[in-house]
Amino acid sequence: MHLDRLITVLETVAVAGRPISAAELQQATGLPRPTCYRLLQTLAEHHLLDQPEDGSRYLIGQRLVRIALLGQSDVDIRKAAAPALSQSAVDLGEAVFLSRFRNNGVEIVQVETPTDPARSYIHPGLGYRPMHACSCSKAIAAFAEAEFRESILTGAMRAYTEHTKTTAAVLRTEFADIHAKGFAECVEEIELGVSSVAAPVRIGNVGVIYSVGATGPIRRFTTKKRIEIGKKLTDLATKVASAIQLYGANRPV
Repeated sequence: MHLDRLITVLETVAVAGRPISAAELQQATGLPRPTCYRLLQTLAEHHLLDQPEDGSRYLIGQRLVRIALLGQSDVDIRKAAAPALSQSAVDLGEAVFLSRFRNNGVEIVQVETPTDPARSYIHPGLGYRPMHACSCSKAIAAFAEAEFRESILTGAMRAYTEHTKTTAAVLRTEFADIHAKGFAECVEEIELGVSSVAAPVRIGNVGVIYSVGATGPIRRFTTKKRIEIGKKLTDLATKVASAIQLYGANRPV
């Protein structure tokens, strides 16, 4: 079957663990040379295989990596990210959370809180967040494909508070600002008295699927403090990205 041969090619490239030439692939699979080249071309056209350097060799494509990451369960993601999130919650003294893109929306899937019993904090809760009015969502949207961002801006945007941004031009400018500085902010846009900051979790070249954030009262989340937290969250995002990739690579099949 054609599908069987496609899978054979993908598996062979994955097992090689390095860029592999068409000749090497043909020898390893035993497929007829014309068939092998045709399959490689098809997979490359759909970005399931990538061609680095001079284009004469192939490796697993970023689109396939993205599909695999999206397929990881919340349980896997939480296990991978929890240690880094927990330490960050202690360091910041605020609730820290992990969000993921799913079904054209963003969900908070893991929350870690400060361990100091004398420290008050605001738990963000789990579940869905609107794409236009939450730092965790905007941190992902700002790095998404332009077409998806425009779909957010042209869609219905609910005003949760008087501070919620619902104008396309304003949000378009904010997305550009988030992309430039590397983190997003939400100041009383979802709930009065509550602020949050979030940074995108970049995994290779597959795009931003996750974000990490922190939430707290606006009396502590001043403009200066939000910038400080944003910078720390970008470092946390790097750690979480590595943890997710390592967990996926080392998880028993």
